[in-house]
Amino acid sequence: MTLSLYNTLTRQKEPFEPIEAGKVKMYYCGVTVYDYCHLGHARACIIWDVARRYLRWRGYEVRYVQNFTDIDDKILNRAKKEGSSMEAVAEHYIQAYFEDMARLNVMEADEYPRATHTLDGIKRLIHELEQKGFAYPAAGDVYYSVRSFAEYGKLSGRRLDDMQAGASGRLEGEDPEVTRKRDPFDFALWKGSKPGEPAWESPWGAGRPGWHIECSAMVRDRWVTRSTFMRAAQT
Repeated sequence: MTLSLYNTLTRQKEPFEPIEAGKVKMYYCGVTVYDYCHLGHARACIIWDVARRYLRWRGYEVRYVQNFTDIDDKILNRAKKEGSSMEAVAEHYIQAYFEDMARLNVMEADEYPRATHTLDGIKRLIHELEQKGFAYPAAGDVYYSVRSFAEYGKLSGRRLDDMQAGASGRLEGEDPEVTRKRDPFDFALWKGSKPGEPAWESPWGAGRPGWHIECSAMVRDRWVTRSTFMRAAQT
């Protein structure tokens, strides 16, 4: 029986043909570890675990990678609220994640990269985007210019004109950083350091990566330079 999968880009089911015969590489955009898992996390993890198990049953050699976003505004806010640190908050909820998934009988991934362990790759990717004209620095920050990429939204099928800036909740309406953007839809790839927050040195000054760039760099460091990958986007 032929295995068919829905192709988000073409909007139709297509026969599954791996890039490398007999092998499948899967990347799942995992949780941002600032709180316990909820039902939506459980649903996504179970779905991709079932897909992985089925592909293995079909005889494929499957390499399954799932990241942890361990640096993010929400993690820092939780650390401030609890009088803790980014590292302590992330580690606590990573361990809680493993406990929850074990109860659900979800198999562990083959690898769990973390954003804080991929900083060199993140900075390298941001630099390349800047050199190609897709990103621009602004007072210690670096933003992705969405309108500089003509095919932006092609995969999701969403048009910028139909979207509401800040709808994700990651933009704060009174945040002074908003004024540094050339366009309201531009998003941060690198954020300049603020007092009391963790920071790493970069060509744009001390700071930390933005949420949107992390998975792109983590998966690229492992596969994109050598092959293509399957990616599941967390919603």
